[in-house]
Amino acid sequence: MKKLNRTFLAIALAGGFAVFRNARADETSDAIKALKQQIQELDAKVKALERQQKFDAKSSDSRPKETPKISIGANGFSAGSADSNFVFQLHGLLQVDNHTFFNDGGIQGNDGFLLRKARPIFQGTVYRDFDFMFVPDFGGSSAVIQDAYLNYRFKPWLQLRAGKFKTPVGLEELQSDSATFFNERALPTTLLPNRDIGFQLWGNVADGRLSYAAGVFNGVGDGRSTGNSDFEDHREIAARVFLQPFQNFSNALDGLGFGLGGTWGKFSPNAGGLPGSYSTDGQEIYFSYTNGVVADGEHWRLSPQVCYYFGPLGILGEYAISDQRVIKGASSADLRNTAWQIAVGWTLTGEDASYKGIAPKHPFDPGANQWGAFQLVARYAELDVDDAAFPIYANPATFASDARAWAIGLNWYLNKNIRFNTSFSRTTFSGGGGPKATVTRRPEEILFTRLQLAF
Repeated sequence: MKKLNRTFLAIALAGGFAVFRNARADETSDAIKALKQQIQELDAKVKALERQQKFDAKSSDSRPKETPKISIGANGFSAGSADSNFVFQLHGLLQVDNHTFFNDGGIQGNDGFLLRKARPIFQGTVYRDFDFMFVPDFGGSSAVIQDAYLNYRFKPWLQLRAGKFKTPVGLEELQSDSATFFNERALPTTLLPNRDIGFQLWGNVADGRLSYAAGVFNGVGDGRSTGNSDFEDHREIAARVFLQPFQNFSNALDGLGFGLGGTWGKFSPNAGGLPGSYSTDGQEIYFSYTNGVVADGEHWRLSPQVCYYFGPLGILGEYAISDQRVIKGASSADLRNTAWQIAVGWTLTGEDASYKGIAPKHPFDPGANQWGAFQLVARYAELDVDDAAFPIYANPATFASDARAWAIGLNWYLNKNIRFNTSFSRTTFSGGGGPKATVTRRPEEILFTRLQLAF
């Protein structure tokens, strides 16, 4: 503004000097008066401009910024209010798989392409503290609602979630479907609950070094997800605590995490609750209880778990116990089934491995000689069914009591959103007694491929 004053003054003086120089002697007095009047008028205009500028600046500072925020990128699509109190996000997950079985003994209809998952993911925030998520899935043979919940976020360490979502127990089960090492989760997941309806208190403490969750749910069988309604006389309690004590310490233990999850509940026989059935990597059932077997009484699970990520190395391990009382007619038994797995991944192109997947340093662009990121993965897992399940509660001529599976694979991350997987899995069976039939009469050998879009 001072510069503006000087400019107007210089113009006024120059104009006045010209008038003064050309004026006749007898007009000198009138010229001086005219010059003074011109300077006064210019000075008044400058002051008026100063007042207007101050008013405009004050008005701009006090006016609310009402322009909404819109973002489109690799993390999806989002729109929100200027104060971020209202946010809407659209994400998606698409997985197109191929299964090719070897030496399957002529079993029909198990090879082919499948739309494994097709999920639009709607999530957001209303009134600053209330988050929501709604995830339908159009993959498989029918459309289902995977997740539908509301979450109140009082503080990062104190949140309340209600609706349908993953039960807080298994480490690999809680991992995002787009970030797992292999197409299908390992054998321990078949002993643990998937999604259920309930209420959960949860949070992250000390910048995420400690996370906890505890909730009350309807209760589901091993490896199962609930429908949209469930009527049962009892409820199931689920809880999990997970520690990452060295997180953000920037040392070799930074990526170490370990924890414990579990459930406890009861099933009533009149509710028709089944203990569950167990599937191979190729999603073929190799163990199931016979007709007439129902859950009756206490059911508890326990799952110690650990993971470690350091540079290109990623390791995930967990153990699972499922203990269920079952009845068939006048017979009853307490059956305890167990499983464990260890999975390892190594990023060949140098990117850091993580529980949430890999972000390529050089996204796929052949013209620039960039090919994305490559990850080599391997896994071994076992599941043992309680021997007491045979022959009353399961048919030993059809199903096995033990499954042992190993798998190797290569994951190609073209960019942050597109990934191509290929892997080979071999599962062998034992126990149960008697000749085996269908799935269990020979090892399952299967080649998986997957093209995935996630944003």
